[in-house]
Amino acid sequence: MNEEHLLRIQAIAEAALLAAGKPLSLDQLRDLFSEEERPARQVMEHVMVLLEAACEGRGFELKKVASGYRIQVREEFAPWVGRLFEEKPQRYSRALLETLALIAYRQPITRGEIEDIRGVTVSSNIIRTLLEREWVRVVGHRDVPGRPAMYATTKQFLDYFNLTGLDQLPPLNEVRDLEEIGREIEKNMQAEIEFESTPAENDDESSSETLH
Repeated sequence: MNEEHLLRIQAIAEAALLAAGKPLSLDQLRDLFSEEERPARQVMEHVMVLLEAACEGRGFELKKVASGYRIQVREEFAPWVGRLFEEKPQRYSRALLETLALIAYRQPITRGEIEDIRGVTVSSNIIRTLLEREWVRVVGHRDVPGRPAMYATTKQFLDYFNLTGLDQLPPLNEVRDLEEIGREIEKNMQAEIEFESTPAENDDESSSETLH
């Protein structure tokens, strides 16, 4: 395959990613082409490497996340780009971030188990917010009286926090407590500029319980 053909595939992939506004997998990108011109998966992977290199030194980057690839504003330029929008990025309480962190590190985990670790009641608003954002989902029910729901993180969670897998979370032994995990998650939020109209949950209760 000559260089001109590769550059054309690269341009098509770039256009599709800009138009999609969401991650696209390699297969989704390959499906943009007719059966006769569809590039092999290995070729498409090479094209994405070329596209990533082409973004160097620009205000945007090609980012690989759990669902595939997306083009996004570089984190370092978020403060300036954010001024284009009147509405500020939604912020979440420490309680929500701690709950999300526990689900990410201890999944599958029940609401009661989260409360045992944090030492405080988990607001129904927090669970509802996490479910509505599709950051967590119910993956089953614990085989104990009452059969409480077990929660785990989703691919959307990984996408939002610019992760390809849970193995990219900081090792648990390097994180001292839930507050530090919450700060780490909140820092990762800044990598994606997203403006929401959904009202933020207002649970301000917090905890300094240590995650062992």
